Amino acid sequence: MRYEHVDTTDLDAGALLALAVGLVPGDTNTRPVMTAPVGSWSSADGAVRLEIKTDGTYAGKVLGRKRPARGTYRLEDGLLTLSDVSGLHTPVRVGDGILEMAGHRLGRAA
Repeated sequence: MRYEHVDTTDLDAGALLALAVGLVPGDTNTRPVMTAPVGSWSSADGAVRLEIKTDGTYAGKVLGRKRPARGTYRLEDGLLTLSDVSGLHTPVRVGDGILEMAGHRLGRAA
């Protein structure tokens, strides 16, 4: 197997990560990197609303819950994990234009 030398002195973190997983920086055939689904989301019945922010935090409302949900999130392998300030961790499956969490399907809010 032949390895090419790559000068890493001018590469950013994303390019270094691409090298680490075997991708070539600048290669147009690389997989797209999943980013957090920033924006407003809502279930069709309005029972769940979620605002995912660019700063790594989220805020939400759940029908029947007295206190609004808020905390931080982490995205890893297509799974968004919401970590509420109360200590609750909620897994959210990220799909094409939808979020699935706790039995609810959320779409982009208008």
